[in-house]
Amino acid sequence: MTPVEVTELGSHVGSEVLIQGWLYNKRSSGKVRFVLVRDGTGLVQGVVTPDADPTAFELADSLPQESTLRLTGTVRTEPRAPGGYEISVTRIEPLHVPKAPFPIGLKEHGTGFLMDHRHLWIRMRRQTPVLRIRDGVLWAIRSFFRERGFVATESPVLVGTSVEGTTTLFPLDYFGTPAYLSQSGQLYLEATCAALGKVYWIGPVFRAEKSKTRRHLIEFWMAEGEQAFLDHVGNLALQEDLVRYVVEAVAAEHSRDLAELERDPAVLLREVGGPFPRITYHEAVALVQKAGVSMAVGDDFGAPAEDALSQHFGRPVFVERFPAVIKPFYMKRDPERPDLALCADLIAPEGYGEIIGGSQRVDTEEELLRQLREAGLPIEPYDWYLDLRRWGAVPHAGFGLGVERTVQWLAGIAHIREAIPFPRTLDRLYP
Repeated sequence: MTPVEVTELGSHVGSEVLIQGWLYNKRSSGKVRFVLVRDGTGLVQGVVTPDADPTAFELADSLPQESTLRLTGTVRTEPRAPGGYEISVTRIEPLHVPKAPFPIGLKEHGTGFLMDHRHLWIRMRRQTPVLRIRDGVLWAIRSFFRERGFVATESPVLVGTSVEGTTTLFPLDYFGTPAYLSQSGQLYLEATCAALGKVYWIGPVFRAEKSKTRRHLIEFWMAEGEQAFLDHVGNLALQEDLVRYVVEAVAAEHSRDLAELERDPAVLLREVGGPFPRITYHEAVALVQKAGVSMAVGDDFGAPAEDALSQHFGRPVFVERFPAVIKPFYMKRDPERPDLALCADLIAPEGYGEIIGGSQRVDTEEELLRQLREAGLPIEPYDWYLDLRRWGAVPHAGFGLGVERTVQWLAGIAHIREAIPFPRTLDRLYP
């Protein structure tokens, strides 16, 4: 018999099917045994009685959690069962029976214990929907860029220069030459952008931040786009379109996963249903101060400030035109206010913090040289980057979207460590 996936059971009501998966849980009620089986696509409840198959009945009693098995039976509709269907079991064939109890029982465990067993924790009922939503976010990003004519390209992970400041670099010895793990693919996307016009990449980046907040990871994934002949205003419009596209795709294609996490797709769609508010940095500081959060002009936004803005607007909000002194060297200055950068951060609703940072880029050699010197950075390592302004210079802009923070927001999870299969945090390198 050809195996069927749990998500396909609605097409097989009244038919006999074969499910291949793992025993997630079991319970008894008189002379009936209930086995909950997961196959990676979902959960299904099997109903086993001694009349159907005595051997299956005994196995339903004896098999431990996470036994691997094949389960055969007839599908029927059952609104009270997970997924709305259950299987009247006629046969259970064990493929692997663990010799020891599964470390993660269906009870509360401490965070440290769960993180030590992250390779097993990802199998649990609230973790698998998050990982499927992550997959949906990544597919939606790629689909959006492809539909807009962007070309997928790559940026190196091993680099010789800083993008987001020197204080968060991971140094490496590259055969006797100093090197670093990349903080962003942006500088290299600017190069491929000059060749291809519109480009993007999705890949891992690294920030050596000694932070333990629920929004920070040491290694995380960025979706970055770069477009030639794009200015600051057009850049914001592109970002807004991308975020709305991703939310709509996840709401449409992952309604079951969102329901497992008690997230209402209608709420997410409502949050992105209209134009995103846009306020200046100075307007944002005034709002934050009015909310009672301590912040001075010249400070960057911390979690309390972002939360105040999130609560005020209740939807994604762009904060634009930051003081240039607190932003990276590559951002173009506002021609009417040279002390401000043509940049913006997009703050997610519900207290999930910044999910996008973007800017119009410096597009002349003279500006870039001046801003490198102002930032106290050496010129020689950026000579190739200056070349992009020496030959074929063009106004251009781009941004980076944090995949994990976006997943955290859409899935409604408290800590970012659950938005990636194997998180790397300040004190976590295992497993």
